[in-house]
Amino acid sequence: MSLEVFRRTRLLVCVALISLASIAQAAADEFVEQARQRVEAATQPWTTWQGPDSGPVAQAGKQVLFIASDLRNSGVLGVSEGVKAAAQVMGWKLRILDGQGSVSGRTAALNQGIVLKPDGIILGGFDAREQLSTLKKVQAAKIPVVGWHAGPSAGPMAEEGLFVNVTTDPGDVAKIAAYYAVAQSDGKAGVVILTDSLYAVATAKSDAMAEVIKQCSGCSLLALEDSPLAETSSRMPQLTTSLLQRFGDKWNYTLGINDLYFDFIGSSLSRLGRKPDQPPLSLSAGDGSESAYQRIRKSSYQAATVPEPVTLHGWQLIDELNRAFAGVGPSNYVTAVHLITANNIQVDGGPRNTFDPDNGYAAAYRKIWQR
Repeated sequence: MSLEVFRRTRLLVCVALISLASIAQAAADEFVEQARQRVEAATQPWTTWQGPDSGPVAQAGKQVLFIASDLRNSGVLGVSEGVKAAAQVMGWKLRILDGQGSVSGRTAALNQGIVLKPDGIILGGFDAREQLSTLKKVQAAKIPVVGWHAGPSAGPMAEEGLFVNVTTDPGDVAKIAAYYAVAQSDGKAGVVILTDSLYAVATAKSDAMAEVIKQCSGCSLLALEDSPLAETSSRMPQLTTSLLQRFGDKWNYTLGINDLYFDFIGSSLSRLGRKPDQPPLSLSAGDGSESAYQRIRKSSYQAATVPEPVTLHGWQLIDELNRAFAGVGPSNYVTAVHLITANNIQVDGGPRNTFDPDNGYAAAYRKIWQR
């Protein structure tokens, strides 16, 4: 090969490499821009009702049982309060049983519920498959069942015997948290994901978050940690120390499937010399607890949460159960994803440290039931 040919070949290779690098950079920039647009859409206030505007009138004289996974969980407690308010409007009798955070406790509560012979049962915050054998007894007794966070997706769960599962799409919830990390880091997020494989919905969320981070060419998925929510208070201090030792400044965002993890991570980071507004910052794909709102408002180790409208979901559970009693299909309503940051925390219930949309949902359901 002559020197001239060699020079031309080298020039062509260099041009090709530059072109490929330019294409890759353009693709990376486009992904970050898409993340910013998704975040912008998800932070808008809820001003109009997007749920059902028709359905059966209130079916009279019903007795309903709400079985909570753990009433210490603020999300489950919020749903139970919505159920209580809506049941009162219906004129139904409501009894709440607490599974107290254990599988055995939930099994005992469900078995107790069968003995009480309610007209309907609501599962509050635990995987229906966990209680599959007990739910078979409920099916045999022909008691309609609806659930909140009872499976990895919204809608009917025929195999488990659920008329419908009420939840915001877990994949959307998880992805918007990950998109926020991408957008805020300008496509350079170093991420640790916290999940609890005991729950199918938690695994679905953590998988969705990991998928987004992997699509971001400049981001790094540092670790995916399986840490039981029930053991958060004892596990998080040691885990936080270990993660900081392993990753140091590469770790700038923590994505969790629930805010509960972050009730304990801040104090650990503080002991390790990290200031409240310094990375790693926490982002929760679910819950929206009062403590999370307070941390976001104060810029104290947490930047955002993706809360669900738990009180609204309580009203929806009652509406779905009413549809089951009336012999019609579910409403097919799935609430949209919503992201809370310091910039929008003062609307939609934020001053009360909860996501309670100002969209007139209670009046909308009353109109359906009382017409």
